[in-house]
Amino acid sequence: MAQETRTTCPYCGVGCGVLVRVDDDGRTSVSGDPDHPANFGRLCSKGSALAETLGDDGRIHHPEIGGRQADWDEALDLVAGTFAQTIAEHGPEAVAFYLSGQLLTEDYYVANKLMKGFIGAANIDTNSRLCMASSVAGHRRAFGADTVPGNYEDIELADLVVIVGSNMAWCHPVLYQRLAAAKAARPEMAVVVIDPRRTATSDIADLHLSVRADGDVALFNGLLAHLHDNGWTDLAFVAEHTEGFEAALTEARRLGPTELAEITGLLPQEIAALYERFAGAEKVVTLFSQGVNQSSSGSDKVNAIINCHLLTGRIGRPGMGPLSLTGQPNAMGGREVGGLANMLAAHMNLDNAADRDRVGRFWAAPSLADRPGLKAVDLFEAVADGRVKALWIMATNPVVSMPDADRVRAAIAACPFVVVSDIQRDTDTARLAHVLLPSLGWSEKSGTVTNSERRISRQRAFRAGPGEARADWWQFAEVGRRMGFGDAFAYAGPHQVFAEHAGLSGFENGGARDFDISAHAGIDAASYERLKPFQWPQPADGPSPDGGSRFFADGRFYHPDGRARFVAAKGEAERRTNWGFPFVLNTGRIRDQWHTMTRTGKSPRLSAHLAEPFAEIHPADARACGIDDADLVEIESAEGGRVIVRALLTDRQARCNLFVPMHWTGETSALARVNALFPGRVDAVSGQPALKHTAVRLRRHDSAVHGFLVSSEKPEGVDTDYWALARTEHGWRLELAGSEPAEGWEDWLRRVAGLSSQTDTIGYYDRTGTRMAAFEGTRLVAALYVGEGPVAVSRPWAADQLGQSFADPHRRADVVAGRPGKGGSDKGAIVCACASVGINDIRAAIASGCQSVAAVGETTAAGTNCGSCRPEIRRILESMMMQAAE
Repeated sequence: MAQETRTTCPYCGVGCGVLVRVDDDGRTSVSGDPDHPANFGRLCSKGSALAETLGDDGRIHHPEIGGRQADWDEALDLVAGTFAQTIAEHGPEAVAFYLSGQLLTEDYYVANKLMKGFIGAANIDTNSRLCMASSVAGHRRAFGADTVPGNYEDIELADLVVIVGSNMAWCHPVLYQRLAAAKAARPEMAVVVIDPRRTATSDIADLHLSVRADGDVALFNGLLAHLHDNGWTDLAFVAEHTEGFEAALTEARRLGPTELAEITGLLPQEIAALYERFAGAEKVVTLFSQGVNQSSSGSDKVNAIINCHLLTGRIGRPGMGPLSLTGQPNAMGGREVGGLANMLAAHMNLDNAADRDRVGRFWAAPSLADRPGLKAVDLFEAVADGRVKALWIMATNPVVSMPDADRVRAAIAACPFVVVSDIQRDTDTARLAHVLLPSLGWSEKSGTVTNSERRISRQRAFRAGPGEARADWWQFAEVGRRMGFGDAFAYAGPHQVFAEHAGLSGFENGGARDFDISAHAGIDAASYERLKPFQWPQPADGPSPDGGSRFFADGRFYHPDGRARFVAAKGEAERRTNWGFPFVLNTGRIRDQWHTMTRTGKSPRLSAHLAEPFAEIHPADARACGIDDADLVEIESAEGGRVIVRALLTDRQARCNLFVPMHWTGETSALARVNALFPGRVDAVSGQPALKHTAVRLRRHDSAVHGFLVSSEKPEGVDTDYWALARTEHGWRLELAGSEPAEGWEDWLRRVAGLSSQTDTIGYYDRTGTRMAAFEGTRLVAALYVGEGPVAVSRPWAADQLGQSFADPHRRADVVAGRPGKGGSDKGAIVCACASVGINDIRAAIASGCQSVAAVGETTAAGTNCGSCRPEIRRILESMMMQAAE
């Protein structure tokens, strides 16, 4: 009988509910949960492809010590013994944990309890420092707690939605579709997008402001002054419920109109248009994400935004308020348990003696940390200089994701003892482990996650993990036991961890803290299994304020005096570029990939849309540098980092700005770890690194030859200057460039594609290049196309031929040519990953009479699932209609 499981998506902070069906024959299918209040059945391309990512290839099956297989007892004894010895010899500050927003809350809780309560240091930080720390700092400064005031419904109720530093259409696509649907139903709703790039999100915007990098504080300070000077204020709210307004206003008035235009890079009329819209709309929601947070002035950006909502009293009521869009699936849950180095569990403060006493008594902790630990950038500096001698990294890949990534790699490589818990063996970080521990992944582990609107949902297991893989919370608990703290870590399952977490949230609370889920304290295994999604707070002693949906409508905040704080936001846009490094580099996510692709990279569909690392470049900048579309380009930073990526020319990019995605690693590319270009520059308040703004230079990268390979087996030993690897339905695809191999292309193909001596090859060689195909019997197992420039070949079509039978010699010739012969079809480059619809399919639908995005969807299914590709379909439609009109 088929099994159906309700669980939660493991990607972004939207927190979509997922229905997983496992049929009797073991086939797994995934759909959106229509009853989950975050997504109501919608899923994005990544969520829709979850079933394609469940393969065990590359998984870690057993603990390993120094590359050899070990059992759990040996591995955990070594971890516990080495940590204990390091602490005895060098003190607790010599050890550190580095965790992930992809952990479940239960994992996070046990890790923080072990480090802060029993090891006695706070050197435990997380990759959430890279995405949400400035929001945390801004909330705590303004509200007295890390409280997200509103919820998703407010986006749909608003009259004006201002989106700052977020490409929602690609990074939070389900939430973006909720917004798009609300705007379609209520056309009078206005949307403003503030972003240096004109991203896909801008396609529903009434106004797009291409703000200069780090110009946001000035823009919102100007708005604060404009609102005050023109009477758009709630003076009663300010007087009764806030402090610090005069200092914030004085700072906001420091810039005149000329300086404001210069710092923001905007025209006066563009600035005025934003200010008039914000002033004139009663219900305003401001959404912000990484473009705000990942900045050396990120905390001030957050507070500059919050200041404008406090001044107008537009907070905590339906359809109004600032709303931080969380980057990872459980960054919020990590914040709830004190996952960052400067926090305590249950939103208590590490620098507050009463909070430390309270947590210490609840945990019966022998040596609770009494001061903040090292934040991520400082933590890896301490690894580099030898202060941290034992490091445990779990569920994250800092060799790729941290700024100054090459230095981080060198630091980890030199650390005396490194433990890595992960699901995949060959990540850039896992390769450096002394002890490698196999963790359970999504589909195998059980626990809870919290989304951007404070909604806690269950992740449920629906299959067993491979080999000896174990839960992350269990690994920490076992090490705690082996270090002599057995009673405190004697959990029988994740439900007991959650019950303790819930109990701590209500311990001596009485409404003094925002985070309270003590209604679930003592939950048993059966109730935990049935737990439905809920928003906090849910205190044990009665209903939560506003029914748990919003905070602050009553004007009560969490500073000791109950009043909110205006913050004098001083951040300014640094001009980091100069004559030698004239471009501003920005980085972030793309539509169909997630972080370092350890999960999404397994799905052929998700790799089809953008299969190579690339740099978005404005066409005028490209011309000035002698760069054509699809050329290889080299980008270098002043600090010495360097990447080689493909040029993607687009006028949606601002002049003198570049965008390079964050996803490519040493596993999937030769030289595309973009965070190696960013120095470890951080926000002074939050410690969050600036990953949206650094100065770089750009030049064309010349190669003697360029090539494209498809192979049934994973290519190994690729030694060209440039290569980029991606999955296909029946194997792999590889882009390459560099020098011609000394061994010759046929021998190179046999070596890299793992061809046997029995494999037959056919092809031709001439002055334009080399083309060859390899067959085992009648089955195509590899094809290689090489030329002096980017080779002309239909890449999706060539990849689709892998594994097919080619008894007809004419069809074999088609493979060598790299395109379908007479009567064949080629869907072209993939536009819609959900339905695997190519650009040729879309063009054919338009040519046949489809005159709208909806009509194209009805004909091809493109854009009918998550909708993230609709902006691209619209651009294709507009281009073809324009050509037809000429």
